[in-house]
Amino acid sequence: MTANRLAETTSPYLLQHKDNPVHWYPWGPEALQAAQEQNKPILLSVGYAACHWCHVMAHESFEDPDTAEVMNRLFINIKVDREERPDIDQIYMRALHALGEQGGWPLTMFLTAKGEPFWGGTYFPKTAQWGRPSFVQVLESVSNTYKSDRDRIETNRSGLMQAITPKPSEKAEMDVGLILAAGEKMLSLFDPQHGGIRGAPKFPQASVMDLIWRVALRSDNAAAHQAFLHTLKQISNGGIYDHLRGGIARYSVDHLWLAPHFEKMLYDNGQYLTQLAIAYRTTGDELFRRRIEETADWLIEEMQLEGGAFASSLDADSEGVEGRFYVWSAEEVTEVLGKEDGLTFSHAYDVHPSGNWEGVTILNRLKVGLLPTEEEDYLASLRAKLLERRGARIRPEQDDKVLADWNALAIIGLARAGASVSRESYIDAAVRAYDFIMQTMCRDDHLAHSWRAGEMVFPGFASDHAAMMEAALTLAEIRPAQASRYLKDAARLGQALKASYHREQGAYFMTAQNAEALIQRPFSIADEAVPNANAQAASAFSRLYAMTGDPAYRELADDIFITIAAEVPKNVFATASLLAAFDTRMHGKLIVIIRPNDTEPNPFSVVLDAHNDPANAVLIVSQSHDFPADHPAHGKTALDGKPTAYVCREGTCSAPVQSSEDLAALLSN
Repeated sequence: MTANRLAETTSPYLLQHKDNPVHWYPWGPEALQAAQEQNKPILLSVGYAACHWCHVMAHESFEDPDTAEVMNRLFINIKVDREERPDIDQIYMRALHALGEQGGWPLTMFLTAKGEPFWGGTYFPKTAQWGRPSFVQVLESVSNTYKSDRDRIETNRSGLMQAITPKPSEKAEMDVGLILAAGEKMLSLFDPQHGGIRGAPKFPQASVMDLIWRVALRSDNAAAHQAFLHTLKQISNGGIYDHLRGGIARYSVDHLWLAPHFEKMLYDNGQYLTQLAIAYRTTGDELFRRRIEETADWLIEEMQLEGGAFASSLDADSEGVEGRFYVWSAEEVTEVLGKEDGLTFSHAYDVHPSGNWEGVTILNRLKVGLLPTEEEDYLASLRAKLLERRGARIRPEQDDKVLADWNALAIIGLARAGASVSRESYIDAAVRAYDFIMQTMCRDDHLAHSWRAGEMVFPGFASDHAAMMEAALTLAEIRPAQASRYLKDAARLGQALKASYHREQGAYFMTAQNAEALIQRPFSIADEAVPNANAQAASAFSRLYAMTGDPAYRELADDIFITIAAEVPKNVFATASLLAAFDTRMHGKLIVIIRPNDTEPNPFSVVLDAHNDPANAVLIVSQSHDFPADHPAHGKTALDGKPTAYVCREGTCSAPVQSSEDLAALLSN
């Protein structure tokens, strides 16, 4: 007898649906076979545990016995966690885009029994409204067409399959001028008052921000410099930031960064920490230091799991209401803090009797920025009282599956943040997460993508290997005593990437050659909320070449750039991370600092902070360090037993320098 089969899965998102009256299948051959044997189309529903509109559609339709009866009678129903299976999500989201839809989650696609798409959408309401049909009307219409008009189904199917099949492009040389041209085009879209891309909704856009910062450095562009820092300040003061506990939400629904879509994602906060570290090292602004410490503390205390890795997300909803856990009323603030302290807090955090968003208050500092230290310390004591009150509320659910690529972003962010504010505990937390991924989720140098309750999605994806390469290279810089270990790890992961993911035409497929066969092998150069896998690989190989001197890694990076060069100018916004990786390849330097006495402070730290260039890599070594013979720094020594720096690029190094002024001059060149 057909029944809901999700109870045996480990994905928190699938388990949210295990008690639905819908006869859900997880993705797999059993579901496809059932569709073929019963001659039914497939209804594919893709979402994730923290997704608000996924919850809405679940409550309205998937938990409703009448709707479930229609689904079960007419379709084979498959539920997919997009975070666990981004390969499936990518294929069918591309099909939805080919239909002219903007996309989003829940993703609702209708497939043939072989898994080929012929129509779809996102959220469908339970009842017809605003000119849109109800979900049941959609189900019945699709089923009737599938039964009575196969020619139409075939036309849609063949058209979509053609549209989603990547077209080969001619190989070409990337134009280095495109970095600045693309960055300046993106800069023209920035909101000079509120930061970020103009309009609403507002997303953190980490890849775009990275490119904007590089444009500021390459061309001494004051507007780009200001756009990067101002956007980070607005995010850090806005309601998108959790002012009681730290960390940012997925995005803001308005143009002010005030009203967030309340889910908190690991990848957003990892990238946020990385950019806060850049901003703090560059400016010394106290706001950035506070946000680093608050966000890192939240990640470690609330998101780091037993074993050291990080959970994926916190839900947007609690008690069935989006944001209920996070919002306040003026009355409750006064109740907790008292009248006088309540007024002080309300002035700083925009608390009003009528609320500041749909009758409730979202705490923010957009109107009152950072105050003098004594006042901020007092506000911190008031925040602690409100945090204690909030802790008694019903918490949003945590998705505690471990994703290798998202953890890599958190590892990089924590390590960079820890180095920027001299907090070894943050770096230790990054190392614990790194060790979990490399020890628990790695088989024969190949990574799993997801781990939960001892079960893994294996093999992982190109993004897992490329992102963890970047994490290894970051730790090689920040934990120089173990640099050799991390460089070897990066090389092993790079070899696995090349062996199992490389395309004959160049660049990298998303899935491994021995992975489950889908209707196509996904390939993409477009960013989503995280950099795309080919950009991460290109960046990692470029950095590995700089840090090891091995030209084989330069060739692997160049293979990606030559393969995708013709496609990048068609959509520079979606390929910002590839342009940033190309900037690393073309402008990145290796700074080798030889310190005979490791206990002495690094005399060049102020210069490195001032030239806070993400394209550069730093290796800090002792006098006795023995670089390989083919490394550009081979044979370089500390002069007169004093700290000495060399700047290396394309296989050669500068003359030794021992003053901050001389190093600054080399980096400026």
